[in-house]
Amino acid sequence: MKVLLLSAVLGLLYAGHGEAQLLLKPFSGKWKTHYIAASNKDKITEGGPFHVYVRHVEFHANNTVDIDFYVKSDGECVKKQVTGVKQKFFVYQVEYAGQNEGRILHLSRNAIIVSIHNVDEEGKETVFVAIIGKRDRISYLDNWKFKKETEDRGIPEENIVNFSDNDDCPKE
Repeated sequence: MKVLLLSAVLGLLYAGHGEAQLLLKPFSGKWKTHYIAASNKDKITEGGPFHVYVRHVEFHANNTVDIDFYVKSDGECVKKQVTGVKQKFFVYQVEYAGQNEGRILHLSRNAIIVSIHNVDEEGKETVFVAIIGKRDRISYLDNWKFKKETEDRGIPEENIVNFSDNDDCPKE
């Protein structure tokens, strides 16, 4: 299985644009938010637009990705879906709470780490790093990579929110 995963990742590095998107297809499926870090913590605290509980990610051959998630509004879970349009290798443009450029930083069988550069409706910029996982816990290595990416972007450790401990939205 590790050889298959390694082959897919190496294939992503060398494949053309269309083939690369198809190679992401195995990463489609059920996911859940574990941690999100933000340069502006208000965006990821409960009630903030990026306090999101991811449920499903679907990569499509037409260079798009659909992400299903919940946000909390007045304590209630509200289902949302966004579609990202591929701009270049591992980079997607998404409209949600402003304009977003999402970049896949790391893929493993059980985790995806992304960075997001958001420019909200008022023009305020926020940088996020998020890790979603297939299981209830993420591996030590994936967690280390998440913290390294957060640190590399200058986001302080106190701006990391743990979503695993307070996820009470529908599991689907």
